[in-house]
Amino acid sequence: MVWIPVFLKRQGVFMTKKKFPSIAFNSGDFVVYPAHGVGKVADISKQQIAGTELELIVVNFDKDKMTLRIPMAKVEKVGLRKISEASTMSDAVNVLKGKARIKKIMWSRRAQEYENKINSGNPIAIAEVVRDLYRSENLAEQSYSERQIYEQALNRLASEYAVCNKVSQEEAETALLSVLSAR
Repeated sequence: MVWIPVFLKRQGVFMTKKKFPSIAFNSGDFVVYPAHGVGKVADISKQQIAGTELELIVVNFDKDKMTLRIPMAKVEKVGLRKISEASTMSDAVNVLKGKARIKKIMWSRRAQEYENKINSGNPIAIAEVVRDLYRSENLAEQSYSERQIYEQALNRLASEYAVCNKVSQEEAETALLSVLSAR
């Protein structure tokens, strides 16, 4: 829930009113946390923390062996969202079919832009990173940092693609790589 200011005309004072997030999550739902990728809602519970009762969403990331507890009031701020629709995933796959767009700026600045796109959690932006950093077998080698960013982006995109299309992570990566190699 989010607190929004409300002005009361009669009393001439400001008050705050609770507003619940527009997205409803249920236990067992797959969600995307932009900074960590796809996770599964394990529980929605209330806990006493520092004398305040908070409603928390507990998200498990099995691959990283990590659990996050996100207060309901912070859900929109941190960007927690449900898995993308099939049409959005289709748009992301279409981005992979396009030609790589590599800017002529320093690698450190490009790397920062790529990291920002990955951490946005937007599958289309992540697909742009995968498309731009993909190297086929017969092209030149990638630097270590390029390879790391490419693998992180491919992993994030494949994990959401897998949940969206109800396939395994490996099948999702294979499908995405086949789209990349066909261009």
